[in-house]
Parts: sequence; C-alpha cells; structure tokens
Amino acid sequence: MARIVVGMSGGVDSSVVALLLKQQGHDVIGLFMRNWNDASVTLEDECPWIDDSRDAMLVAEHLGIPFQVLAEYGRGRTPNPDVLCNREIKFDVFLDEALKLGADFVATGHYVRKEEVEVDGSKEYRLISGRDANKDQSYFLCQLNQFQLSKALFPIGDMEKSEVRRLAESGGLVTAGKKDSQGLCFIGHVSLPDFLQQKLSTKEGDVVEIERDAPAVLAHKERVLRGDAVENPSLWHAHFNRNDGKVIAKHNGAHFYTRGQRRGLQIGGKPLPLFVLQTDVEENVIYVGQGDNHWGLISSGLFVREEEAH
Repeated sequence: MARIVVGMSGGVDSSVVALLLKQQGHDVIGLFMRNWNDASVTLEDECPWIDDSRDAMLVAEHLGIPFQVLAEYGRGRTPNPDVLCNREIKFDVFLDEALKLGADFVATGHYVRKEEVEVDGSKEYRLISGRDANKDQSYFLCQLNQFQLSKALFPIGDMEKSEVRRLAESGGLVTAGKKDSQGLCFIGHVSLPDFLQQKLSTKEGDVVEIERDAPAVLAHKERVLRGDAVENPSLWHAHFNRNDGKVIAKHNGAHFYTRGQRRGLQIGGKPLPLFVLQTDVEENVIYVGQGDNHWGLISSGLFVREEEAH
C-alpha cells in the first residue's frame, strides 16, 4: 500500500482515479489546486472554480478520503499553455506539496500511460499514449522529466472514456455525468482574449496577407522540397516582411497570436479560412494566409533543446 495524492479537478476523470486507488487499498489524499483568483475574466456561469472544488470535495467525502485545497501559487501570472503548466505547476509545485504530505506518488486523471524500462543498466520511464485515442493527452505531458514521471501514476490511461463514466456511475460519484471542462489548465473557463489583455498591453498593428503564390512563399516551398534547408535551422520556416503582401486589417498586439492560429483573427470575407503564418513582435506585424495547406505554414524541421529532449 502506498500513500498517493490525487490531483482532483472536480471532474469525472480524477474522481475515478481516486475511486480506483481507494478500491486498491492505497492511502489516498485528494488535493484541489486553485491557481486563479480573478472573476472578472472568468466565465463563472459555465465553470466556476468553486463548483469544481465542491464537486471534488463531495467525491472525497463519498470515498472517505482526506481533501485539501492548495491555493498559494500562480496568482496573477499569465497563463501557462498546458504543456508548461503540467511541467511547472502540476508536476512541480503540486508534486512538491504532495511530497510534503508524505506521498509516495501523485496520480492524475490524464489519459496517458507510462512504462518502466532498463537502458544501459539504469531504470528509465517512458510516456505512452492513452488507450483511448480520442482522449490521449500524452502531448500535454511531453516535457515531464524522469523524476516527475517516476512519481506519477495514470490509473485511467488504459481505459476508454465511456468506461470511466460507467465506473463513476456505479461508484455513486456526483461527477459521473459532469461535462468535460474545456477551460484553461487548472483555472477553469476563462475568456482568453480578456485574460491576456489584462496581463499584456495592447498595441495596434498591421495584419498582412501573404498570397499563396507570393515569391517568398514559392521560394520557401522550393527549399523545403529540395531539402536544402535541413542543415540550416534559419531556413526551416518561411520568413516574410511587409513587402511580401498587403495590409488587410489591424490587430491589437502581435504577442496575442501564434503561428498556425486560426481562431480569433476576426477577419472575414475571404474564400478560405485565414491562418497566422508568422508573427513579428518587434515590428508588431502578423502575417496571414488562406487555407490550411498554405506553404507558409509548412516547416522542414523542428528544434528541441538537448536538455528538453525525452
């Protein structure tokens, strides 16, 4: 029997994790993390954190396990994308708190699996996609290090979502029929543009459209197809300047956008959807193109720092 701290979000997945570990005879503690404290940008009617905390508490009470709320971290910071949140918050701050509680492991409701292997005489842990291909969350945990993985348990990684809901229902959990959250990691449903604009200043700039047959696009396409950019990371991505296209709209700050983004541009009247091809935060310009097969979206390489490789 081990002492296991379960990250309880108030959803069905983490609730079933607590249920399974309790049934297996482990010493289970439920820990709810509250990272946000500003209701002005939270869509309270959809997913208020207080309801999630209450649901997590009710599940813990039903299972007869201790329940705590951790609310000392992450306030007032800009949001981490899920990948960084998992590395820096859930499996760093959260793990530290769990270890203070005497935990042997932490468990979450992620749809992922892990395996233990021996490499050159040393034990290593591998992250594997979840059994349910529609719910696999291995990407969001891709930056966990070996220590974090050694302490992590993913009890529902071998299950389909439908099986998880059946277990929750048969176990009498109040979260059995609860809708999956689509909110920001550990914050809830937040109006992301409002959230970012509270934390980052706005600055009007140009939106420049790059046509599919623009010389800069065709030159990039040739480099990719020839393969002559493989050894030169500066040529992996397309690079544009104002002279490569024409201004079609204004935006409120290049730092609000990211390469590949489709939603949130609020520019209509085009035959095909617009995608962000490139952002230039120094000149405060975003470059866009029509269609998801625009060659300005294609890269011939990906750079991963050695210390971040898994």
